[in-house]
Amino acid sequence: MEILIRKVKLEDLDAVTQVEAVCFPKAEAAPRESFLQRISTFPDSFFVAEKEGEIIGFINGCVTDSRVIFDEMFEDASYHKEDGIYQSIFGLDVIPEYQHQGLASRLMEHLIADAQEKGREGLILTCKDRLIGFYERFGYKNLGLSQSVHGGAVWYDMILEFPREK
Repeated sequence: MEILIRKVKLEDLDAVTQVEAVCFPKAEAAPRESFLQRISTFPDSFFVAEKEGEIIGFINGCVTDSRVIFDEMFEDASYHKEDGIYQSIFGLDVIPEYQHQGLASRLMEHLIADAQEKGREGLILTCKDRLIGFYERFGYKNLGLSQSVHGGAVWYDMILEFPREK
């Protein structure tokens, strides 16, 4: 599958909003305004997967010093800290036609490599219990139930910490 993973552009706003609406229940899906804020504030940690000019997936999140994601971070881009030590992941979306083909893994590997290249100490995310095993394959550790109540769902805090150089 010929897929290009690239940094988001403002022109991608409507496409990423549509992908999110397909991938998440309405209560959990980020609205267009949130994506506009994210693209404007942290485009360097927002990557899209494109096939033949169509956006079929993406991964994004702010940079922070927090070891966990809290709900306010989803809507308020001022929590982004350019020199933060953790890359968060707010969303990893792949449209249904391209799921289970390794694209989510490619997007995750891309963001992990990007975070390492930028000198981050690791990555953080929240996920539902059915996805814990997926993230553990990348080295994430389950920190237990999250304080997040985003969309009325039950979330788990996950962290991937890079080995420290001695």
